[in-house]
Amino acid sequence: MDDWLIDDERLSLERKSILPGEGFFLPDSIEEEEQEREAAERMASSEVVVIADPDADGLACVALVREALGEGSLVPAGPHELDEALSWAAEYVEADATLVICDLCPDSESDIAALDDLTARVDDVRWYDHHQWDDDLGAAVDDSGVERTVGDSDEVCTADVALAQLESDFDDRFAELAAVTRDHDLWIRDDERSDDLADLSYWLEPEEYIEVVLEHGPDLSPEWHDYLAEKRVEKEALIEKAVERAQLRDVGEWTVGVTYGRCSQNEVAEELREQGADAAVIVKPAGSASIRGTETFERCHEVAAQVNGGGHPRAAGCKPDVYEDMLDYAHHWSTRGAVAKQAIVDAFKRLPEEPEAAEE
Repeated sequence: MDDWLIDDERLSLERKSILPGEGFFLPDSIEEEEQEREAAERMASSEVVVIADPDADGLACVALVREALGEGSLVPAGPHELDEALSWAAEYVEADATLVICDLCPDSESDIAALDDLTARVDDVRWYDHHQWDDDLGAAVDDSGVERTVGDSDEVCTADVALAQLESDFDDRFAELAAVTRDHDLWIRDDERSDDLADLSYWLEPEEYIEVVLEHGPDLSPEWHDYLAEKRVEKEALIEKAVERAQLRDVGEWTVGVTYGRCSQNEVAEELREQGADAAVIVKPAGSASIRGTETFERCHEVAAQVNGGGHPRAAGCKPDVYEDMLDYAHHWSTRGAVAKQAIVDAFKRLPEEPEAAEE
């Protein structure tokens, strides 16, 4: 396939909104091989290793670990890559190293299948998180010997947990970094700096973002504000495209805004909330989806759990298992995610009347 076919720089805004980024078209086997090679190099040569979700919260945790422990080689892992990262750690992390897992929550037993091998190899394994944990999976992690600390997902982000658990005399900028990260991660949005951190963590490579917050905390320098202003021109246009495509659907007692596009999901969800949505579903061109709630819908994690995902009461993610081959993805792009949208809307319909019933 010619490179120009997937070159983002030549795509119109409309097409860029519909299609996934260039990385999607790289086969997983090639990407995983490269990721494992990089992970092996970092793990085998480090006294402190951090496996973290490479968003603003996870990367803030890496910054805190480095400040507290003097180092911390990052192995980035999204929620669906946790099993791989733990398997690599069980093979490559030095026995006398410290391993810290941040801002990740297992969705199934397969996610932590390598944990016993890992703890048999490495004595000091810590897990900091703030997501909604399954009790049995939490007990399995605890029984393995991991030092697990999970904060209240309604009150703290993982950076708050790391700040409290790491034994270090952090200066004020790190406490403020955790507070501003929490403001975005919990979708509080009282501090305008939190959107800056979230956007910067998305656009920068993880190592560069970590360096920025280690130096500045949440107060970015003028050149970074200029960088954000330039990048946000396209960001706002992609948000507008997704909002234009949105439909409000009555699902049971709730109004659910459903849309599709490559966009910043939180801002789209806020626009849909202002239009009267109790919850928002934003399906992405790569096949995953974000589910966002409001004060009138705090069951996003229950919806996501039915479609291969998980998260928080007001913020969750998933990837419906509806893609068998590239024809399914072609249909996904041409119909603006119709099958994935319906799978998630059906999950709303299957919610029991009371959250307590779902937990039981």
